[in-house]
Amino acid sequence: MALIKYTDVGILGISACVPKNVINNYEYTEYFSKEDVKDVVDKIGVIERRFVSEDQCSSDLCFVAAEKLIEDLEINKEEIDLLIFVSQTPDYRMPATAISLQNRLGLSKSTMAFDISLGCSGFIYGLSTVYAFMQSGNFKKALLLNGETRSKVYSAKDRKTAFLFGDAGSAVIVEYNEKYRESYFSLNSDGSLEDLIKIEGGGYRQMSSTQTIEEKVIDDYGNIRNAEQGVMKGADVFNFVLKEVPSDFKRLISFGNINIASVDYFVFHQANEFMNSYLAKKLKVNVSKVPSSIAKFGNTSSVSIPLTIVSELKNKLEGRKEIFLAGFGVGMSWGCASIVLNDCFVSSIVEI
Repeated sequence: MALIKYTDVGILGISACVPKNVINNYEYTEYFSKEDVKDVVDKIGVIERRFVSEDQCSSDLCFVAAEKLIEDLEINKEEIDLLIFVSQTPDYRMPATAISLQNRLGLSKSTMAFDISLGCSGFIYGLSTVYAFMQSGNFKKALLLNGETRSKVYSAKDRKTAFLFGDAGSAVIVEYNEKYRESYFSLNSDGSLEDLIKIEGGGYRQMSSTQTIEEKVIDDYGNIRNAEQGVMKGADVFNFVLKEVPSDFKRLISFGNINIASVDYFVFHQANEFMNSYLAKKLKVNVSKVPSSIAKFGNTSSVSIPLTIVSELKNKLEGRKEIFLAGFGVGMSWGCASIVLNDCFVSSIVEI
């Protein structure tokens, strides 16, 4: 199992960017009756989401978030020598979006830059990867960018997913500093469950064609999507989360000898309101320590953890704070992390 300890690496600052376009879920009734919409929205707890325009990409959201954070912290861009971009909605099949962002942000050509393709666990995997590089002591500062435009990959005619996903981007600057002390990560995967959340078409196993973009009725309820739009087996995902996340939670607590009572906040991936509430009860954590942003932004995949921190914990992270993170989903892939924030700077959310 991937249990990892890092020392003297931590988050200097964090920012987030969302589209200006607000989707009111109760008014998202083009393909469903108001009664059906209310039933779904009340259950999942997503009241509003943000959708990008047709010409906006994940990189645009991350670029704005990064520029905001760099300006707020007065960071010299020459100090940033590592950039990692986490997304499953990149700008292109090639080149890697991280390379484009290195140039767009005006970072040095000596900057190491690459993409990580992961969904809901992506922030924790990305953060662990950055921490690993920073641990070497050969990097000054690192920029971790998370961006998703999930509105572009789910069918508005499939009630299983039509009301859940939104778009957002985030930026995190990580540094090497003894003040952060120990951080602990647990990273896991189970590819046997890959069909629980998946886009079958549009890749290289089933390349784009007239067949992959043809809309079809996919079940007895009349839900419609094509092969290049996401499918999610919600009940199976729920069972997976409740089986794997609590045990991983306990495993990391034991590995890091962590005192649960000393943890200031538990930030979960914003899957849906019911799942996270149930998860908090199962883990026996104080719900007042579990911030939630899903009602305002929906499920933004890997961005949901940093977005929740910016949205809900700004002005609450002064001094030393212990934060527990849990991300889980597409893959299936999941991970937990226990990190220390020390006077972490949080920018105001930017809209574009």
